[in-house]
Amino acid sequence: MKEINIARVLVLKRREKGITQDELATYMGVSKASVSKWETEQSYPDITFLPKLAAYFNISIDDLMGYAPQMEKADIKRLYLRLANDFANKPFKEVLAECREIVKKYYSCFPLLSKMAVLYINHYTLAVTADERIAILREAVELCHRVHAESEDVLLGREAITLEAACHMMLGEPQAVLDLLGEEVGLFSTEGTLIGQAYQLLGQVQKALETSQIGIYQHLVMLVGESATYLTLCASDESRTGEIIRRTLAISDLFELEELHSNTMAQFYLAAAYANTQQGKQDKAMDMLRRYAGLCRNFRYTLHGDTYFDALQSWFEHFDLGVEAPRNEKLIKESMVVAVSQNPAFTPLAEVPGFRSLVETLKANLDV
Repeated sequence: MKEINIARVLVLKRREKGITQDELATYMGVSKASVSKWETEQSYPDITFLPKLAAYFNISIDDLMGYAPQMEKADIKRLYLRLANDFANKPFKEVLAECREIVKKYYSCFPLLSKMAVLYINHYTLAVTADERIAILREAVELCHRVHAESEDVLLGREAITLEAACHMMLGEPQAVLDLLGEEVGLFSTEGTLIGQAYQLLGQVQKALETSQIGIYQHLVMLVGESATYLTLCASDESRTGEIIRRTLAISDLFELEELHSNTMAQFYLAAAYANTQQGKQDKAMDMLRRYAGLCRNFRYTLHGDTYFDALQSWFEHFDLGVEAPRNEKLIKESMVVAVSQNPAFTPLAEVPGFRSLVETLKANLDV
């Protein structure tokens, strides 16, 4: 990304104004050769000329230099997806260096900084050493802090606080999480319900329907995601874990969650396998891992609805990254295998008949 594009701007604006290089040179009090060098990038105008040039063409100095401190939403999405792909296919340090340069250039573009933090969070594990991984997470924390401290966008600020809290969890800093989010869970938000009711009263039935579906979808995904956490916390309690698994699988079957939101169910199967392994129930643990492997084989990498949730598409498309996953598909597949093959929680299963073949099948199905 070029920092200064003054040559292109000068040529464009001079032609729009219908003047020659000689005429511009006369106005600026320089030679035609100087203007020619400016326009062919052989040299730049002296800094003292910039205000005069900008005034002559009736543009700002930033516009004269072709410098844009902000990026549009569509450009941020394209950049994020390109960098995510580069992390999967290019040397990690090379891509990270480019990310850092982009952050410097657009340090006042808060939506971009937020997405760069997400990019770091989703790829920091690619760093070779623990110190490097910690340093990248620290950079993500700094970006998040800048966004919620200085951005005037309330929603963006809230998202940044949540992201920063996630970074602190990864860094093993639970007190920092509580300092950010508070030590008590607040009342359940009714904003979505009120918005839906407002649309209904305005006679905008389709918007009310969409809002209702969005609420159900979010609560459903959060319910199953929280169940995975709850299951891990209760891993030593056989009766409780059995009930958590039974109820969650019933919900999954009812709403066809393996197809609707593959990642949430993948995390639940891993949590269920962990709990059963902790309790010495190796057969049940293997059953959960087989479910996980089958899900990974048919994994859906993008956000989508189904015949029940048939009004979500426009909502998904308004996300900063659209329906795309935050990591490249290649890296997601590799992480699916690592979650089983290199997970210390499953060490007791290493010699169980079928475990090694399950890992090999998983690798083959994912082409890893």
